[in-house]
Amino acid sequence: DYIKRRLPSMYHQFKELADVDITKEPMEVGPTCHYFMGGVRVDADTTATTVPGLFAAGEVAAGLHGANRLGGNSLSDLVVFGRRAGLYAAEYAKALKASPTVDAGRIEAIAEELLAPFNGKGGENPYAIHAELQDCMQGLVGIIRTEKELKQALDKLAAFQQRLTRVSVDGNRQYNPGWHLALDLYSMLEVSEVATLAAIERKESRGGHTRDDYPKTDPKLAKVNVVVRKRQRELQISQEPLPEMPDDLRKLVEEQK
Repeated sequence: DYIKRRLPSMYHQFKELADVDITKEPMEVGPTCHYFMGGVRVDADTTATTVPGLFAAGEVAAGLHGANRLGGNSLSDLVVFGRRAGLYAAEYAKALKASPTVDAGRIEAIAEELLAPFNGKGGENPYAIHAELQDCMQGLVGIIRTEKELKQALDKLAAFQQRLTRVSVDGNRQYNPGWHLALDLYSMLEVSEVATLAAIERKESRGGHTRDDYPKTDPKLAKVNVVVRKRQRELQISQEPLPEMPDDLRKLVEEQK
């Protein structure tokens, strides 16, 4: 009764999906990725990104949680920075002297890219690629990492990119989850590659990032962010120094030690 009262949804899910009664039987659990602490670089005050007119808040934005997010902090993050994003996005829009225009040829080119899976002849299944991508990232870029496995992951990701050009989907444009997944895979693969490159670059263990081949923290790496940018369709990685902590925050941190 205690478990049913405190964990009703978990009890229901295990019973319905696995026919396991967790009030009487052991249940299998495992670690998984449920939050990205990295993300888009933003201005801390305005949430503005490096793309003019684009503002980001919440899990998509980087910089708030450091190397390890504390439970419950996501809600306060959204409340504070979600409000800032809305306010500053509105200010930006009001300050525009004219409405932005979009090139019709560019729209047609993007539409052609989006519809490409319907004309694909390679026969690759987006669901198969998605499942294999999950296995790759869980097994090679998971909780415990090594440079050897991370580089193996990069090779697999490159192969997935090639397979993605041969993806085919059926049906029409209305409520077509296979088509939607085929489009999402482009972003999934790019984020996976960025995370893997950053994990290779950070040769230490810190917070949620554990390197079996570098089990200790490196004081020098405590002072930098690993930044990945796209230049001429290639990802470039760099280490950039963290901004100086304001005196009032530094004093508060020292008091808590």
